[in-house]
Amino acid sequence: MSELSELYEAIARCQKCALARTRTHTVPGEGPEGAKIMFIGEAPGFHEDKQGRPFVGAAGQFLEQLLASINMRRDQVVIANVIKCRPPGNREPLPDEIEACRPFLDRQLEIIKPKVIITLGRFSMARFFPDASISRIHGQPAKRDGYVVIPMFHPAAALHQPRYRSLIEEDFRKIPAILAELDRVADEQPPAQPEQLSLF
Repeated sequence: MSELSELYEAIARCQKCALARTRTHTVPGEGPEGAKIMFIGEAPGFHEDKQGRPFVGAAGQFLEQLLASINMRRDQVVIANVIKCRPPGNREPLPDEIEACRPFLDRQLEIIKPKVIITLGRFSMARFFPDASISRIHGQPAKRDGYVVIPMFHPAAALHQPRYRSLIEEDFRKIPAILAELDRVADEQPPAQPEQLSLF
């Protein structure tokens, strides 16, 4: 069994917070080990809880459209959430729930080792940019904890407010250039001398 499969089995058995009593399924995330991009959303919703898969509702369909706009497919990336169980009534995740799930997300990152993390919404952004405003820093890559992290608006926000839709589409268009820059730096520099990315 792969390390990721073992982790997802551990998530399925988790009883660390009250959400274990109300969930239908845990939603650990999906996507290949070694993916270049990992998306981190906030929490599973109704459809995700029923299917045990992340981003399968309307926001997920929009995310797939966004990926297609940069010639990528869902099966090429990892999609996960800050918390792995649906909060009742789709309420916001509570601090103790986020903390209970934190080791699972840490382990996912260790195993997958993405080149780029894209946070979707303010709860996942807060993990890397605790005091930032998403309206100020969205679409701007920065180094955090050894990763290149790009904060973006959650696709669900874009479904309700057209201005967010154009902003998230614009931010997505930057992804191929950021990946290309990371590849260029990796090719040119020996590992001991990391170069500051010119895009940052």
